[in-house]
Amino acid sequence: MLATLLFLAAGFILLLKGADWLVDGSSSLAKLLGISELAIGLTVVAFGTSLPELIVNIYSAARGSEGIAFGNIIGSNIFNLLFILGVATLVWPLPVKKSTAHGELPYSFVAALLLFLLLLNGFLYRWDAAILFAFFLGFLYYIYKTGRVAPEKHEAFSPWTTVLLLLAGFAGLLIGGKLVVDNAVVLARSLGVTEALIGLTVVSVGTSLPELATSTVAAFKRRADIAVGNIIGSNIFNILFILSVSGLIRDLPYNAALNVDLLFLLFATAALFGLLFLRKKYAITRWKAFVLLGLYAIYLAFIIWRG
Repeated sequence: MLATLLFLAAGFILLLKGADWLVDGSSSLAKLLGISELAIGLTVVAFGTSLPELIVNIYSAARGSEGIAFGNIIGSNIFNLLFILGVATLVWPLPVKKSTAHGELPYSFVAALLLFLLLLNGFLYRWDAAILFAFFLGFLYYIYKTGRVAPEKHEAFSPWTTVLLLLAGFAGLLIGGKLVVDNAVVLARSLGVTEALIGLTVVSVGTSLPELATSTVAAFKRRADIAVGNIIGSNIFNILFILSVSGLIRDLPYNAALNVDLLFLLFATAALFGLLFLRKKYAITRWKAFVLLGLYAIYLAFIIWRG
């Protein structure tokens, strides 16, 4: 038990330190390349924090565990949008760029809606995956066209230091996340928690720990563009890139019972969009954070009740 607690603590320390390095490295990279921190958050940071989902889905698709492949992505996206943004905003209210409210957030809604429509026939066929990947390439082109800004005068780390910070950050997030998930499962089992509840909470949330750590640290450092861009970008990456890669490996049968969760993801995305235009426009304030966390609590209660 003591060893489990020590490894659990080490995992959280690695997560926080990895997130710290990743935020600093990402900010430096944006300055070196002369592009916005939002663009870096939507691409480099989003891809890095989505690596656990990518690894889980490739493995699941290859071994025929398509339920995990779909559940992992849909569950992670809901957790990202409602819980992580809620927690990050409690650390520090997050201003949201107008381009994000009118561009990237609607794009993430379109991605989820597209996935819902493609899955109506009960399968994600390879040609469906190709459509998702085409939309992903369109997203990258959009970021390329809109992300460049005039080079900032603020000091940046050297290119080598920046790369080392990014690599160390990604490594810290991946290793720390694995330590937390593995030892939390051991701890939960020793306390008599059921396998079903462990799967619905610890394991499903585990792949989103990098996003949680990164966005929370970014909010603490007042890097709102990285905090918000990481979440919106991760949700787009998860659907358009990770599921497309999973579907290109093999045709994936889809359990229609997950339609409820996918529709809830669409609702959550629309709810966040609506909240951005209430009272303080283009900002996620603390009362809005409580709305997001409340919606996640309702969803969590539902999946526990559903079993």
